[in-house]
Amino acid sequence: MQMRLEVVQVPVSDVDKSKAFYTDKLGFVLDHDVEHIPGMRVVQLTPPGSATSVVIGTGMTTMTPGSLEGLQLVVPDIAEVRTELVKRGADISEVQDLGGVLFAYFSDPDGNRWVMQGQTSQELRDSHSS
Repeated sequence: MQMRLEVVQVPVSDVDKSKAFYTDKLGFVLDHDVEHIPGMRVVQLTPPGSATSVVIGTGMTTMTPGSLEGLQLVVPDIAEVRTELVKRGADISEVQDLGGVLFAYFSDPDGNRWVMQGQTSQELRDSHSS
């Protein structure tokens, strides 16, 4: 048996505003923006280099806009990525070192909360496995 998590729904109130945030400020790739049936708009966006996409839209979920938290983007160089995203206009926290693992935080226009994690070094991973 094989299972892959490839799409996660993110509840938003204004699809166009959120689409602009994810594409313009975060650099997500727009995979598609379609209305399959009247009242159901599906906008699929993929973070650069990711195998998993997010979907925003209308008529898909009963989650309250802004209620999602904890989606985590892992990046190879958190300082570099944070600098790029801030230049694009994203409001991202300062980088925090939590025991050798680096994190920064941001929210989308509705308040859905995201975590950006710096890739854990092999040295740190090895220290936890012994």
